Amino acid sequence: MEDFCNGSVVWDTNLTWRNSWPQFTECFQNTVLIWVASGWLWVTSPFYLLYLMRQRNDPNPVTTKFVFKVVLTLCFLAICIIEIVTAVHDLSAINSYWKAWLIGPSIEALTLLLVLVYIFLERQKGFVTSGILFMYWTIANITYIIPFYRKIILKEYVDKPPNFIVFNVYFGLCLIQWILFCTADKISRPEIEKECPDVRASFLSRITFWWMNSLMISGYKKPVTEGEIFQLNPREQSKTVIPRFEANWSKEKEKYRTVRSLKVLVDSPGSANQNRPNCYTSIQEDTSEKTPLLQRDKTKKSDKEPEVIGPSLIKVIIKTFGWEILHAQTFKLFYDGLVFVLPELLKYLIQFSKNDPTDTTWREDWKGYVLAAGFFLTVILQSFFFHQLFFWGVGVGLRIRACLVSAVYKKALTMNNQARKGATVGEIVNLMSVDTENIQNMIPYLWACWSSVLQIGVCLYFLYDTVKYAMFAGLGFLILLFPFNGVIMNMMQKLQKAKMKEKDNRIKLLTEVLNGIKILKLYAWEMSFKEKIEVIRNIELSLLKKESMIGLFFWFSWILAPYMVSMLTFGVYVYSIDTHFLSPEVAFVAISLLNILRFAVNMAPWMMSEAVKAFVSLKRLNKFLNNDDIDLDCVSHDLERDDTISIKDGTFMWDSEVGECLKNINLTVEEGSLVAIVGQVGAGKSSILSAILGEMMKVKGQVNVKGSVAYVPQQAWIQNNSVQNNILFSKPMRSDYYQQVIKACALQPDLEMLPSGDATEIGENGINLSGGQKQRVSLARAVYHDTDIYLLDDPLSAVDSNVGKHLFDQVIGNTGLLKNKTRVLVTHGIHWLPKVDKIVVLTNGCITEVGTYEELLNHAGPFAEFLTAYLTNDKEESDEDPDVRKTKEMILQRLVSVTSDEDGDGRRLSESESEKGLLLRQKSLTMKEEKMEDKSRIQKGSHKLIEEEKAEIGNVKLGVFLTYARAIGMPYFALYMVLYIMFMGVSIFSNTWISYWTEDQTLNNVTVLGNSSLRREKNDYYFGVYGGLGAAQAALIVLIQLIFVYRTIIASRSLHQRMLHNIVRSPMSFFDTTPTGRIVNRFSDDISTIDGELPNTFFMFMDSLLMVVGALVVISFSTPVFMTVILPLGILYFLVQRFYITTSRQLKRLESKTRSPIYSHFGETVTGASVIRAFGLQGEFILESQKRVDTNQVFTFASNTANRWLGFRLELLGNFVVLAAAIFAVLARGSIQGGIVGLSISYALQITENLNWFVRMISQLETNVVAVERVSEYTKTPVEADLINEFQRPMPGWPSKGVVEFKNYSTRYRSGLDLVLRNINFKVNVAEKVGIVGRTGAGKSSLTLALFRLIEPTSGSIVIDDENLSHLGLHDSRSRLTILPQDPVLFSGTLRMNLDPMDSYNDQTLWGALEHAHLKDFVEGLPSALEYDCGEGGQNLSVGQRQLLCLARALLRKTKILILDEATAAVDMETDELIQNTIKQEFNDCTVLTIAHRLNTVIDYDRIMVLDQGEVKEFDNPQVLLQRTNSLFYQLAKDAGIV
Repeated sequence: MEDFCNGSVVWDTNLTWRNSWPQFTECFQNTVLIWVASGWLWVTSPFYLLYLMRQRNDPNPVTTKFVFKVVLTLCFLAICIIEIVTAVHDLSAINSYWKAWLIGPSIEALTLLLVLVYIFLERQKGFVTSGILFMYWTIANITYIIPFYRKIILKEYVDKPPNFIVFNVYFGLCLIQWILFCTADKISRPEIEKECPDVRASFLSRITFWWMNSLMISGYKKPVTEGEIFQLNPREQSKTVIPRFEANWSKEKEKYRTVRSLKVLVDSPGSANQNRPNCYTSIQEDTSEKTPLLQRDKTKKSDKEPEVIGPSLIKVIIKTFGWEILHAQTFKLFYDGLVFVLPELLKYLIQFSKNDPTDTTWREDWKGYVLAAGFFLTVILQSFFFHQLFFWGVGVGLRIRACLVSAVYKKALTMNNQARKGATVGEIVNLMSVDTENIQNMIPYLWACWSSVLQIGVCLYFLYDTVKYAMFAGLGFLILLFPFNGVIMNMMQKLQKAKMKEKDNRIKLLTEVLNGIKILKLYAWEMSFKEKIEVIRNIELSLLKKESMIGLFFWFSWILAPYMVSMLTFGVYVYSIDTHFLSPEVAFVAISLLNILRFAVNMAPWMMSEAVKAFVSLKRLNKFLNNDDIDLDCVSHDLERDDTISIKDGTFMWDSEVGECLKNINLTVEEGSLVAIVGQVGAGKSSILSAILGEMMKVKGQVNVKGSVAYVPQQAWIQNNSVQNNILFSKPMRSDYYQQVIKACALQPDLEMLPSGDATEIGENGINLSGGQKQRVSLARAVYHDTDIYLLDDPLSAVDSNVGKHLFDQVIGNTGLLKNKTRVLVTHGIHWLPKVDKIVVLTNGCITEVGTYEELLNHAGPFAEFLTAYLTNDKEESDEDPDVRKTKEMILQRLVSVTSDEDGDGRRLSESESEKGLLLRQKSLTMKEEKMEDKSRIQKGSHKLIEEEKAEIGNVKLGVFLTYARAIGMPYFALYMVLYIMFMGVSIFSNTWISYWTEDQTLNNVTVLGNSSLRREKNDYYFGVYGGLGAAQAALIVLIQLIFVYRTIIASRSLHQRMLHNIVRSPMSFFDTTPTGRIVNRFSDDISTIDGELPNTFFMFMDSLLMVVGALVVISFSTPVFMTVILPLGILYFLVQRFYITTSRQLKRLESKTRSPIYSHFGETVTGASVIRAFGLQGEFILESQKRVDTNQVFTFASNTANRWLGFRLELLGNFVVLAAAIFAVLARGSIQGGIVGLSISYALQITENLNWFVRMISQLETNVVAVERVSEYTKTPVEADLINEFQRPMPGWPSKGVVEFKNYSTRYRSGLDLVLRNINFKVNVAEKVGIVGRTGAGKSSLTLALFRLIEPTSGSIVIDDENLSHLGLHDSRSRLTILPQDPVLFSGTLRMNLDPMDSYNDQTLWGALEHAHLKDFVEGLPSALEYDCGEGGQNLSVGQRQLLCLARALLRKTKILILDEATAAVDMETDELIQNTIKQEFNDCTVLTIAHRLNTVIDYDRIMVLDQGEVKEFDNPQVLLQRTNSLFYQLAKDAGIV
């Protein structure tokens, strides 16, 4: 090597270290200094070149900066070439070219050529910055510092001015080049509006988060709003990451199918039956569609949850994001390497500060400053690596969350009916919110899995180097902890799984309560359901308490383990070495290493807890994503077939446990034909449409559909969107056709009534539209889509006959808009049947007859029976069109003729029956009426019904923190604070005690005392106190955690109870304007934060705060001059923190706010999944979901990057604390003891780490406490009147008569809206039957709501049996009235619970009510009778059965006053007849108020009330009103053409 360097050595210790200044040899400068920078570029070149080659070309413009970079690089290259030529010339004389001064410039020249290649390639690929080249020029400039100061010290500017000038020019140009690479290049593509600044930021800006400055400044000046935030970085966007995830998921699914198929072949060779799917075996032959749709598994479930069967989600995540996760982890690897540099530097600084005259190694002062610089450089690099680790880790977490949310959303759109019964909307929302968040939160901390182990291992190695075999005492204790922690982790995993299950149950029930809140209030059941939710909540909290108590052991080990390791290590060390002396460099290097060990061990319990949550969430998501999908192959789409729809030998079922619902179906529908499907309740009419759509399981047979499909479901599905968007449904606007559709669907009058026409926003579930309007919007949507096939599931049942005739003539029939389309119409309206091309008759899931109307009528088959049943029982609708009535009369005459020929006795209609029917028809009158919430409910001039979610702005108010503190309990909170301060004081004193121990003068005097008993007694004393301090810390932390666990759980229970109580007591106006998803978000995400994250964050906040304060106190105590630095650093810290917090807090609020629309949209999608699939719009809805996720994620991304922005800057301040402590220790050399230096620097080194965690925890605390703010907001919303008024209770038998009187009554829905009822005055007498009629918006529904006080009077009163309702408690008044509502709302739970949630009646009474409601036989036939599970929203029962169950509820209450609100509008003729007969029999002696939508139900009532514009216009006997030709009642009849 000396020959290579022309006689110079590479390294000379005497020259470099034992010198008055650090001088490096010529050889070192010509080799190592050049090779370092060049080596970086060449080592990374294979990977970087490969990366560059894979990028697509998108050339940047040739800018001045680019030219400068190229010119400067060429200049450097020219200088290198000159040096090479000179060296070759000089070396040619000796004919030896292998010399450092030739090889060095040659390597540098080659490196500069590579730099040129990179510059051109990066421009070609459209890069704005280059991290590789930035690092190269940074390293190069650092290496030039050594020759620069060498030339200054040696005064080469005097001896060799040309060389000095050339070098400085070169160095100066290098600095200019470095500055150029500190800035970003311009890119050719145009700047996107609100583009993420990171996209165009330079490498330096990215690693210092400088690009966030614009957002931080604007956020400081004024609160950030949704419109001001930049877009999500393209690498985080759903459209970028989801396709990669889906491709890998598809491959994994295919791989699993292949393996499973091979296994099936091996296990069951040659058996065709065995290869048939299990779900299709053991079909019950005696089932029909009357059988409940879904049944609970009769077999008792095993306590042990079965393993997830199917593709592995974790494998797919690793395949998709493995390299990105690994990329983030590499930063932690470098960080960990630097962590262990610090104890070594500390050891040297302690040795330096001793100023031992006999120690020549540390004689020169400059070495102390080098050590101080070493400290600063190390912690600066740590800051860079640490924040890059979190920035990229959080980014990967966001990508994974986007993929998982998308996967859950898509699965909810595709899973079959059997899978759906095991996953309610609430449960799936939990998967999307809590479970995906658990995994997302885990990803940035994945490093703890390996880094903690690495740190512990390296720590123990250095400890061994410091204290030798004494280290094994501490190691033994750590080894004992691992199996203990393993058992604890297993227990926590089980508890976490059980807790998540209870949370699912709670959210599921809560969602149903919110969806059915109106019914609960009408029945006065809301508090009963609130208690049911609280029972589940208490179970959830008991599991949380168990989990937290087990977690106490983790926290105990958090304090005990490091302390025990240090105590055992020091004890064994002191008593085992010959001198029995603990020196400062041993003690504080060991303490520094033990602090590293402490952090590694500290991370273990927290990481285990997070890992358990993430693992449980992964399993839950994996199980859900492996649910079976709808079989897309069960319906073929052969365009060569003649028939548009054909079913051949089709047998179908909803659920394998129930069996076949449709059997041996053979059906063909010709192109352009109109086919009607008729049959009794439960015959399978809707199921046939579902089979055509592919929604049912196909057991056997073939189904083919030729062409595009539009579907109108029986229960209209309406989105929370404008009327126009509901009709367009992702289609582009075609104005002329749109207007044609609006007119044909009879929507024009409705749009004129709406405040903003078709731009009016429709609330959730179409809350501000009537049933008929919703159905017509649903029909308009189908018509506008202009498809080949239309599947219409009884769309005419929700509208009156006049509108029905208009729709049939203008849309459905052979003269309507769809006349050339293929139409399949399910209907109960027999008057449409003569106008259809073919009729299909269904009975018990089988097609019994198919033919034209004439063919079926000519013989007495099931069709004739159907018509007989209909027309015999039919009480002619008052609003019936004359043409319709004439058609029915013709059918009746024809039927009488046919049936009398077939069977003169059994099927002949008696003359008396015919006369009765004729009499009814003569009395009938018409009323163009559909149920609609009064238009006054929407304020004129505004089409916004759903209010924008409120997000607080500015500081999180002190009141929010006090709210949480009060929920914990102020005395307990104060005690907690005092105990924690005591704990931290003991912790600081224990480390100070070590410094006293090491500096004890008696123990330092080794030569005098030797191995004396006095030395042993001294060591016993110090060791005993140190052990006692450890025991005190352990006791205090256990006491602190016990108090905190119990009180935070009580706080969580209190906040949940208060919010739940307030929500269920909120008026209906609150639910009209607040989406369910928004409320569920508070109970799901926000309560989850309060349960777990907030207590942990507060604990860590207190820990890091007191550690920072403690460190500053100790450093100031050790070196008082340090206090001069604290004040300016403290001011800077405060300013940076305040500058940051305004933006960060607002970002977190907006993140919470933008999360609700994800869940609202999801709930809406699940409800309308069949419609979305039928229209083939899954892709559009998936994109909308992804768009909402991206909107939410941009705030998460910005919030986390803001954390990094602050963390990096505050760590810089912390790094200056380290630098100041080290410099002051150097300056105080000789006047300060080594133990004090060790103590001071140990705490200074901790301050950066603790500042980092303090920053994170303070921001996390402020952001997490926003959950308390949001929950607290919903505890302060306006509530209804008291449920019970103790000073005004009605008599036990009230109302005994049923007299209802309105006195000057006026009301409005919400303040600021118009009155909907004005000066109402009327009286209803005992047992009187009153029909309430009026046009749309007249105030009929408002009258019902007023009776139940769902809206309160602005003036006047309602008096029932001499009791003023306003003076009574709500439950006293509501529970004494009975209502049979239009919509049959059921809840998850048993039939018994749905009938009697309050457990007020015995079984005999319940069975009696079921018998009178014509449900007894059905319920007796169920597997578990009254304990039968109705499913979510009563999905296991048909619509008719649900309505009859509501009738049974009414029969159980049977109060003196009954209100009927179009109770039979949505049921078929048969169910209608049953309900009407039961009401007449059972409520004969009661006062009955009926909102009439079909006058046949009120024509024989005692009196009719006509409402108009919120006023009672007429109130008299119907016959009297008809005789008055100027009456409104007469006008209604005349408008319909009846009179």
